[in-house]
Amino acid sequence: MEKLLDKIIEKHTLQKNLIIGIDGLGGAGKTTIVNSLKLQLNNRDYNTAILHIDDFIHPKNIRYNESKEEWYCYYNIQWRYDYLIKEILMPIKEGIEIDKEIEIYDKDNDIYTLEQIKIPQGSIILLEGIFLQRKEIREYFDYVIYLDVPKEVRLNRVINRDKYIGNSEEIKSKYERRYFPAEDKYIEEYSPIQNSDYVLNYVRKEEENIYML
Repeated sequence: MEKLLDKIIEKHTLQKNLIIGIDGLGGAGKTTIVNSLKLQLNNRDYNTAILHIDDFIHPKNIRYNESKEEWYCYYNIQWRYDYLIKEILMPIKEGIEIDKEIEIYDKDNDIYTLEQIKIPQGSIILLEGIFLQRKEIREYFDYVIYLDVPKEVRLNRVINRDKYIGNSEEIKSKYERRYFPAEDKYIEEYSPIQNSDYVLNYVRKEEENIYML
């Protein structure tokens, strides 16, 4: 992690914001990594802001289109890239300080709520999410980190995490219908490992029998 922190700090200047993308497939550990990065950057007196791509998605009646296959909806319909770019990413790239209310998706109630987002000049913005190297959004990142974690490890994590979907078999079935095929499409189209600026690989701690990045 120290090497990655040094890379980020090397790219940062106090005169402008730095947008870092933390890319990875479902269950790769993006939220864990982004929280760790924020803590360590804050400890070094860098102002940081976290954004989640899952906060910028369309409501269920749009992203679940019964006339399309589930993976297609997830890959092509789910994301509010235009809104995220217009309201946050483009102003940041143009040197404009962000201090306004932004529509954030409330998954539990399937509605948008307004949240005040303040990103002063000279901040490091950590945006975590899936599919961040797609052509719609890649140009807005100054640096992209990709978390490379095997599918079997990720599946085990989401089975333990995504209880709102149902039991283990229901979670696995949904991932095989909706999420994994879209992830395969992303890998085929964008080769995220090869095209990222920095790759974090998982390692297994044999003595603890757990997987970690």
